[in-house]
Amino acid sequence: MSFNCSLWQDNSMSVKHFAFVKFSEVTEQCFLLFSFILFMFLASLTGNALIALAIWTNPALHTPMYFFLANLSLLEIGYTCSTIPKMLQNLVSEARGISREGCATQMFFFTLFGISECCLLAAMAFDRYTAICSPLHYATRMSHGVCVHLAMISWGVGCIVGLGQTNYIFSLDFCGPCEIDHFFCDLPPILALACGDTSHNEAAVFVAAILCISSPFLLIIASYGRILAAVLVMPSPEGRQKALSTCSSHLLVVTLFYGSASVTYLRPKASHSPGVDKLLALFYTVVTSMLNPIIYSLWNKEVKTALRRTLGKKNVLTHG
Repeated sequence: MSFNCSLWQDNSMSVKHFAFVKFSEVTEQCFLLFSFILFMFLASLTGNALIALAIWTNPALHTPMYFFLANLSLLEIGYTCSTIPKMLQNLVSEARGISREGCATQMFFFTLFGISECCLLAAMAFDRYTAICSPLHYATRMSHGVCVHLAMISWGVGCIVGLGQTNYIFSLDFCGPCEIDHFFCDLPPILALACGDTSHNEAAVFVAAILCISSPFLLIIASYGRILAAVLVMPSPEGRQKALSTCSSHLLVVTLFYGSASVTYLRPKASHSPGVDKLLALFYTVVTSMLNPIIYSLWNKEVKTALRRTLGKKNVLTHG
């Protein structure tokens, strides 16, 4: 089904509503993808909410590393909730339209949570670097106040970039077409619908990606370079194993998140294709958000213990 953009234009011929391109004309394929995404969405919400709750209710986890992990879980919840519900609706409903304001709102929150996560992952790497390379100064360098400030900076940068990018893109004129060949209002597919020269906007998106994706990633690489150098000179094999085990979960999360985000936003425009972009979007919006709590709960004994206690308390309250 093709949408008539003229029905969604005002007197100035500016598009006021968009529509998402249908995933497939085969109903069974749409429902199969709907079921797949719904399962991962619920698993992501449950896993991240449980980790945040376990950290909140267990005093033993009131440390910088787990403070950042709780923030990461909250970001993942916001990240998925900003895109997945509308994505699920589009898969099974003919009402696949979204207003210009609704699209801008979705883009803002998606960018806010995504950029904030980039910065927070860098803060988590700095925490591990300080713990392993400067253990005697860890308590002062990573005090509660410092951790709160780092988290606030992460959220603040995400908010500023989200507002700036969304306002810059939606200040453009959209005169048709109005169909978004994507699952949600991401920056590249919306820019593709704008009229006139969008080279400045594309450059702004690329620069923002360099600053907010590549810069934190370089800080993470530098932190782990120093960590690896410190671990290699440790005399005790047990000490080396313990130091590396505290970093393994974070490294895997960084690899999953940055791998898909970098391919999406930092590769040349000529290599973009709707099919690849949609596949990557599913990965970094649904799959990584679902895997993060699994990674941390499987590889971290303290988190597993806290989750058992939290679930045990719930069972007691349920049967009490």
